[in-house]
Amino acid sequence: MQPGDGMNTTATFADAAVEEKGAANGNSGVREPVTVVLFGASGDLAKRKVIPAMYDLAQHKSLGPRYAIVGFSRTPMSDESFRKTVEEAAKSISEVGPIDPKKWEEFASNLYYQAGEYGNLEDFKKLAKRLDALSAEKDLGGNRLFYLSTPPEVYPHIVEQLGRAGLAKASSPDAWVRIIIEKPFGRDLASAKELNKIVLSVFDEKQVYRIDHYLGKDTVQNLLVLRFSNGIFEPLWNRNYVDHVQITAAETLGVERRGGFYETAGALRDMIQSHVLQLTSLVAVEPPARFDATAVRNEKLKVLQSARPYDLGMVATAVVRGQYGPGVVDGKPVPGYRQEPGVNPHSRTETFVAMELLIDNWRWAGVPFYLRTGKRLAKRSTEVVIQFKRAPHIVFRERLVEDNRLVLNIQPDEGICVSFGVKKPGTEMGIGNVAMNFSYRQAFGDGTRSAYATLLGDCVRGDATLFDRGDSVEAAWALVDPILDVWSAAKTAAVPIYPAGSWGPRESELLLERSGRRWYNP
Repeated sequence: MQPGDGMNTTATFADAAVEEKGAANGNSGVREPVTVVLFGASGDLAKRKVIPAMYDLAQHKSLGPRYAIVGFSRTPMSDESFRKTVEEAAKSISEVGPIDPKKWEEFASNLYYQAGEYGNLEDFKKLAKRLDALSAEKDLGGNRLFYLSTPPEVYPHIVEQLGRAGLAKASSPDAWVRIIIEKPFGRDLASAKELNKIVLSVFDEKQVYRIDHYLGKDTVQNLLVLRFSNGIFEPLWNRNYVDHVQITAAETLGVERRGGFYETAGALRDMIQSHVLQLTSLVAVEPPARFDATAVRNEKLKVLQSARPYDLGMVATAVVRGQYGPGVVDGKPVPGYRQEPGVNPHSRTETFVAMELLIDNWRWAGVPFYLRTGKRLAKRSTEVVIQFKRAPHIVFRERLVEDNRLVLNIQPDEGICVSFGVKKPGTEMGIGNVAMNFSYRQAFGDGTRSAYATLLGDCVRGDATLFDRGDSVEAAWALVDPILDVWSAAKTAAVPIYPAGSWGPRESELLLERSGRRWYNP
C-alpha cells in the first residue's frame, strides 16, 4: 500500500495480530545479518543510548554475525567524524560498562554516516544506494532495521520518504524490514490515529515496533514471570486478596533544558499515557494463552479497554495535577517550574499527576489502581506496590499487621520486596513488620543489559512482545484524552504547587485518604 491509499486501521491491527505470531516465533533466537539505519544519529538519544546499546549487543554476539550501522541526520559529517563523535558519548555511558578500546575499534569499523534532509526524496534515494552497496560488500542479505531517534514532528516525513524510495519493503522473500518508532506516538487520540494511518500506509503493522524503554527493564519483564511461572502469587493476584495497587514513577530531576518541549507535553502526556499505563496493563493483564507477541499484546489491550472512562465528574474527583515550585533536592536549592528556561512564567502545565484508575473486569472489579508520576519529587524511583487485604478475622486486634505488600522496584535498584508481620522476640506477643528483599544486582551482579539493548535485540530477532501495537496506543490515548479536554476547558482552575523535594501536592494524599489508604513512599 502506498502513501495516501485508503485503509481500515482496525482491520490492519487485527490482521497484524495473526501475522505477527509467525514473525515473532519464527525468528526467535535467530541472529541474522542486518543493516541498522539510525535517523537522528547526531542527536543526544542516539549517541547516549541507542548506539551504546548496539555496542553492547555486538559484544554479546546478539546484533548479528555481520552488521552495518548507518547514521542519518541533517548535520554534515564523514564516516570517521561520526565514529569519533559517538565514541566520545559512549565513553560516558555507565550502562554498558567501560568501553574496551579494541572492541570499540572493531565495532566502529561498522559505523557509517549519510547526511540528508528528512523530507528530501533525493537524499533517501542516495541512502538506498548506500545501503545496497553496504549489503553487497558485507553480505548483509537485505535485512534492514530503521530506527527513528528524531523529534516526533518529523516521523511522518521519514516514513513517507522511506516508502517513496522503495525502502519500506524487503528486497527478497528471505529478507525483512522493520522500523522502531520512539515515543511520543502522537499527542492525543486524533494525532495518534493520523500517525498510525501514515505509518500503516507504508509499513505493515507486523513491521512496526513502537518502543517504550521501560518495558526493557528486567523487573518489568519479571512481572510476567513472577505471576505466570510461580504458583505462589497468581492465586492472590485478584480482587479477592488485593486491596489496591499503586504505581509510582518519580523523578528528582526537573525539566532541565527541555522546558520548551515540556510546555507542550506535561506529565500526563509524557509519562501516564505511555510508561505508567504500560506498567498498569502488565500488572493487570490476564494470563495469555502462550508467551508470544500476539497473545501478550492482545491481553494488554483488553486491560486498557476495560478501564473505566473518565468523565467530568471523575476528572474532578479522581485525578490530581500539580506543578513543582522552588524547593530543596539532595540538599541543594532548586528553582520552581515557572523559573525554568523556556517555561511560561504563568504556565499551568502539570509536572505531577496522581489518579485513581478502575478496571471493570472480573479480576479487578472494585480494586482501585493509584497511578502517580512527577518531577522534582523526593526520590527517583519507579515502583509497583501490590497492597494485600487484611486477614478476614483479626485475631491480634490490638497488634494489626498493616504492611502485607509486594513491591516491585523497577528503577534505580531493580528488585522485589515482600513484607509481612512476624512475632518480635520476647515474652510478650509483639508483632513487627519484616521484609524479604530480592536484588537483581546482588543475585546476578552488575552485568544486566540496558533496556535499550534488550529491546533492540528483540527487534532484531523479530520478537514484538515488549513493543506497543497501534491499537493499544490508541486505547491509551482514548483513556487520557477526556482528562486533557477537561483541563483544557478549565482555563481558570488553579494548578496546585508543591515544593520541589516533596512527594507532590496535598491533594494527592487526599486522593487515597478519603478511602482510608495512603501512598507508599519509596
